[in-house]
Formats: sequence, structure tokens, C-alpha cells
Amino acid sequence: MRADHYDSFAVQYARTNETGLFNAYYARPAMLALAGDVEGRRVLDAGCGNGPLMEALRAGGATVSGFDSSAAMLELARERLGEDVDLQVADLSQHLPYADGAFDDVVCSLVLHYLPDWTVPLAELRRVLKPGGRLLLAVNHPRILEASDPDADYFSVTQYSDEYTFEDGETWTLTFWHRPLHAMTDAFTAAGFRLAVISEPPFSPDTPRELLPADLGDRTAFICFIFFVLQAE
Repeated sequence: MRADHYDSFAVQYARTNETGLFNAYYARPAMLALAGDVEGRRVLDAGCGNGPLMEALRAGGATVSGFDSSAAMLELARERLGEDVDLQVADLSQHLPYADGAFDDVVCSLVLHYLPDWTVPLAELRRVLKPGGRLLLAVNHPRILEASDPDADYFSVTQYSDEYTFEDGETWTLTFWHRPLHAMTDAFTAAGFRLAVISEPPFSPDTPRELLPADLGDRTAFICFIFFVLQAE
């Protein structure tokens, strides 16, 4: 996808994700749980979208900065967070406009799976972290490919697309890159990170029942995203 692809449907995407299952009740609470106490920490949101994760981190006492490749998304983030918050248009596949070691933590939620090559993005995220800093990631679970294409090769780095339907009924096609788990962890190590946590968490206990898949039964988790905490070596 183009770096500014989300400009086309920023408002619909942001509105849907305010109350949708996958962001409001799964990815966002999981990322905040992994972040833990952020009081006094300098945190960068890489691919911040319209800013709900930044807002929650700021409420927890963090000093937050954020960037996104979509200018339209950043306009929504400014409306949410105010004019005094450090928000910049930037492309994660390029050099980032931050100094070396500028942040204690970087959160990067549901961004890397759009990129065919993780070499530069991970190197840049490592560069802007101080030694010992944390990179918190959420990406599509590698088993998601099976649902999209049962005949696909799990062990390849493969492009695939899914349709995303917003609450107003409009549908857009999003394109992702599948990676097997070992390819993810190999990329983390090559970029200078130590793997601290792999998480496949349950959905939030506050999730309205009507948002959950009808066939979920009594299970408290489903295959959707996978989460990592990486330590900058």
C-alpha cells in the first residue's frame, strides 16, 4: 500500500476503531498492559493513527510523541490530543525525524505487517531508543494467512489482502505481508533487540458479547494479533 493509503478513509477507520473489537477491546488494552507503568517515560507511538493509544499513554504519565504516514490521520490525532503534542508525518520505511536514543519506549501497533521489508524500520526504531529501552509491537498473527489463503506457504514472506468493513458499511481492501514466526524473531535479533515477551492475550473482559464471534463459545481468546516486547541491546 502507499504510505498515505489511510488518507482515503481516515475518518471511517478512526470511528470504527473507537469501539470495534480488534482495536478497542483487543490490541489497545493488550499494548497498554504490556507497557505497564509509563509514568515519566518518553514514549514514541510509531504509526499513531488518530491517537487513542497515545492518549492512554499520556493519561498514564508518559511524555508522548507520535508519527504516521497519513496526514489525514494526524489531523484527527491533533483534534484528540491538542496542538501542543509532538506529531509528525513520517514513513517508517525511511529515516525517522528523531535523535538517537530519544525515547525510553516505542509502541508500534498494527503497522509492520504492511511492510515487505523490516530491515530499515527495525533499525530506525532501535536507533531512536535509548540502550535498554523497549519496543512494544503488535502485528497480524502468522496464522491469519491460513484464513485468507489455505493453500499459501506459511514459511514464505507472502503478500495477501483482506476486506475491511467500516461501521457505515463501506468496504476497503487492505494489503498485508505475512511472515512466519521465525522470520519475525530473526529480524528482531538482526536489528539488535532481545526478545523479552511473546504474547497471545485474551480479549478484554469488558468486551460486549455482541462484538465477539458467534462461534467463540466459552473461549477467552482468538487468533488475531501477536504481541512482542523487545529490549534494545
